[in-house]
Amino acid sequence: MWSWVAHRITGVTVFFFLLVHVTDTALVRISPDIYNGVIATYKTPLVNLMEVGLVGAVLYHALNGIRIILIDFWSKGPRYQKGMLRGLIVIWLVVMIPGTYFMLLRTIESLFGSAS
Repeated sequence: MWSWVAHRITGVTVFFFLLVHVTDTALVRISPDIYNGVIATYKTPLVNLMEVGLVGAVLYHALNGIRIILIDFWSKGPRYQKGMLRGLIVIWLVVMIPGTYFMLLRTIESLFGSAS
């Protein structure tokens, strides 16, 4: 049940990101200055945190999509769906924990200073 809900939420999240992305990219044809202003607003710690969430959403949505395909088209898929969900969570964590560190590293250094 929760994987179904999370799949829908991540799908809507990715859709709205793509909608905003296409819209702000189209601004470059209207006015490069406006485009540069919009892009400058994306260079904030809050947006960096939102990018981490977006990567997590895309990764979950993709992995869960593969899991759903396996459940639907592999004869043993329904039998192993809980195990595949656990595997999905493990893969997601293995990718997201170091990925989050590297994605937020520059923001953390700019807010709190470099560790070295």
